[in-house]
Amino acid sequence: MESILNFIEANQQILYIVILMIFVGIEVIGRVPSVLHTPLMSGANAIHGVVIIGAIIVMGNAEESNYLAKILGFLAVVLGTLNVVGGFVVTDRMLEMFKKKK
Repeated sequence: MESILNFIEANQQILYIVILMIFVGIEVIGRVPSVLHTPLMSGANAIHGVVIIGAIIVMGNAEESNYLAKILGFLAVVLGTLNVVGGFVVTDRMLEMFKKKK
């Protein structure tokens, strides 16, 4: 318990920033009109490309004996890829709704 309190005390400013980011993010997303959700989703999916690149870098720089970093990096690559592909599929389906039918 003492180690947790020491961690919180050492990283107090970072924790305040993360909590503030959560509230700002909720307010920003909550005030976005429905028409803009599709482009916003596409942008969020593109950001996950950065997650994939970061995970590849972590896996490449991991020591040979550090299996935890390799496993977590691999999971991040797989889940990030699924999120990017799935997000663009959903975005494409949503855009199909607005096309004129023949």
